[in-house]
Amino acid sequence: MRLSLPGGYRGVRVIGDVHGEAVPFRAALVGAAAERLFVVQLGDLTDHGPDSPGALAAMFDTLDRGAGLFLLGNHDHKLRRALLGNAVSAEPDGLGATLAQLAAHPDGQALSSRAIAEIAAAPAWVAWGRTRLFVHGGFHPAMLAAPPPAEAGARKPDPVLARALYGQAVRGAVTATGYPVRVLEWVDAIPRGLTVYCGHDIRTTDGRPHVRAGRGGGSAVFMDTGAGKGGHLSWCDLEPEKEG
Repeated sequence: MRLSLPGGYRGVRVIGDVHGEAVPFRAALVGAAAERLFVVQLGDLTDHGPDSPGALAAMFDTLDRGAGLFLLGNHDHKLRRALLGNAVSAEPDGLGATLAQLAAHPDGQALSSRAIAEIAAAPAWVAWGRTRLFVHGGFHPAMLAAPPPAEAGARKPDPVLARALYGQAVRGAVTATGYPVRVLEWVDAIPRGLTVYCGHDIRTTDGRPHVRAGRGGGSAVFMDTGAGKGGHLSWCDLEPEKEG
């Protein structure tokens, strides 16, 4: 999928993982509108934070105004499965909190129904021009050769979609807390001149996105700075690439 800015927008605001932090997310959206910036949110709208329903509502309003989009994240993918009644693990401070917040919210049923539809349709990656690519988890060279699968949020991930959602994991290796061991070898596969903006992994604790250069000449900008997990919500503003 390639991003084409609607008329009237002068650039893009890339927003990292929200994780239920609706207040700063709304502030980022209001600021983007004031600056005439189209929003690309990198996925993981819900879980952990105090107001996942509010984060969903803010994103859906942005979609309705044609003012932005969100990418498919692993937490979004899991939320959809839970809302459909599939058996998934629901950590009390993660998905469990989101489901409880939706159940208690006056518009929870409508938000849940909308989430099922919008998560199914959310793109797994988006390219903007020749020099930028947006994805939640990690880059794979195949993303430059083909658009993301249709209805990615409603299907079982293949290897490329799994990279988009989860990044790159070491097969069979887990951390002390039971999570997969993730590596960043994929950064070295980013070709020269391309910058990949992603979320998923917290790579910095100072509120600033982490920039990592790859051996292939490209680079990655990690935008998850811990929103919903005791950190901050981060965003950055991009102008269209210059022609020529």
